[in-house]
Amino acid sequence: MADEEKDQQQEESSEEAKPKKGKSKLLIIIIVAVVLVGGGGFFAYTKFLAKPKQAEADQQQQQQKVKEEQPVLFALDPFVVNLSERGRFLKCTMQLELIDKSFEDLAKEKTPPIRDAIITLISSKTADSITTPEGKFQLKDEILMRANAAVGKDIFKNVYFTEFVMQ
Repeated sequence: MADEEKDQQQEESSEEAKPKKGKSKLLIIIIVAVVLVGGGGFFAYTKFLAKPKQAEADQQQQQQKVKEEQPVLFALDPFVVNLSERGRFLKCTMQLELIDKSFEDLAKEKTPPIRDAIITLISSKTADSITTPEGKFQLKDEILMRANAAVGKDIFKNVYFTEFVMQ
């Protein structure tokens, strides 16, 4: 009988041990599942929800940069100039692009020397030399060079013709 009681106690203790192992496995599985779901949720948040906020901040920075980089144009009064060929005229209006807005006052002060340099340059040209697109590009380069030389600094970076009529 004592043996039967020992066998019965061993069976009961082994039955108690089995549920403990089963409960601990179940607990581990639940913890792992919670960690995986939490990690997935965190990943989804950082990937899809936090990025738009960062993208919005980047877009605002780009817009600020574009506003700062907008060209500053310095308009000159129209030119009506005799070309080197007798009886040929050129009427052109142009704008000079400044490197920086801070040079606008200097450009206004130097307008007469700039206009003189441009008139002298254009009046030395023939109609044939400035009729072609290549001739106009060359004229722009020369105007840019002469305008910067008239000011004494490289403050202009481009020339835009807004009107160009030959007769």
